[in-house]
Amino acid sequence: MPKFKVGIVGATGYTGSELLRLLIHHPDITIECVTSETHAGKRITDIHPHLLDISDIRLESSDNISDYDLDLVFLALPHGVSMSFVKEHGLDKFLTVDLSGDFRLPNKKVYEKWYKKKHVAETYFENAVFGLPELYRHEIRNARLVANPGCYPTSAILPLTPLVKYDMIQTSGIVVDSKSGVTGAGAKAKPGTHFPDLFGNFSAYGLTSHRHTPEIESVIHNYTGYTTEVLFSPHLLPIDRGILTTTYSTPKKEVSKEMVEELFYSVFEKEHFIRVVDRPPLLKHVRGSNYCDVHVTYDERTNKIITVSTIDNLMKGAAGQAVQNMNIMFGLIESTGLQHIPLNP
Repeated sequence: MPKFKVGIVGATGYTGSELLRLLIHHPDITIECVTSETHAGKRITDIHPHLLDISDIRLESSDNISDYDLDLVFLALPHGVSMSFVKEHGLDKFLTVDLSGDFRLPNKKVYEKWYKKKHVAETYFENAVFGLPELYRHEIRNARLVANPGCYPTSAILPLTPLVKYDMIQTSGIVVDSKSGVTGAGAKAKPGTHFPDLFGNFSAYGLTSHRHTPEIESVIHNYTGYTTEVLFSPHLLPIDRGILTTTYSTPKKEVSKEMVEELFYSVFEKEHFIRVVDRPPLLKHVRGSNYCDVHVTYDERTNKIITVSTIDNLMKGAAGQAVQNMNIMFGLIESTGLQHIPLNP
């Protein structure tokens, strides 16, 4: 069977590097081209030495993408850049998985409010499918443009959706408390991610204004039909990769610990990458893998349902999920090329 041909646009950041790590040995695809505007002409190992003796592909400008006969392109580009690529190239030549936030939200108006950028490809919102396979597997299968979810939203939407869908919680006053490793901020150095500031430190940021808030709310509404009000509070951990998210919500009716546990086991029992665990999960239990570990419990004293979820932000939160989406779009077994055992310790 001929292999599918893919390209990676923007291969020198953390997500681009992770895509390369996953795709190099994927049995059903070949990497035809990788691009970087800053490092065009260099070998990939000049930027990512960990790929020495594994890949010697040369980086080139994305202007050359039309020279290749590609089945799918991954856009590992900054917010605001992916939309221009889609506008220029359209969706007829190849399938597209966009890892930026440019097509995750419902429309141009919401995007411009939260991202503070002008959207130049608004007509493509109607083509975009939100790339969370556990919710939109059937839509992804026939999509030509998949908006790969944000890392924080992935960790929040997966545990909240069953509670909202089955009318178990009040849809206002939901609290999402998330902690992320520093790779979630991207490879470019910033004052807040400078090692002396980060090491031994712990900080909150983006309170009341983080752009992942409308992503969480809009996806839950789109999938369940219920409008939610989410208070999302992100924090930066002094680690390289991983996200731990805790959610707090109030039951609509009388519940028990056993009831919410049974709900989660029944909803996720057939999902390969969702593991419902009987104790709060640890980041190192998912590190380097595409798993999302989820724990749910009920606190009778405060009448709150609590969930704790963990993902690797570069895997299930980015590149791993993108490959999972690619597999679905190509009609492959969903876990192909993603059977990585978590790194522990």
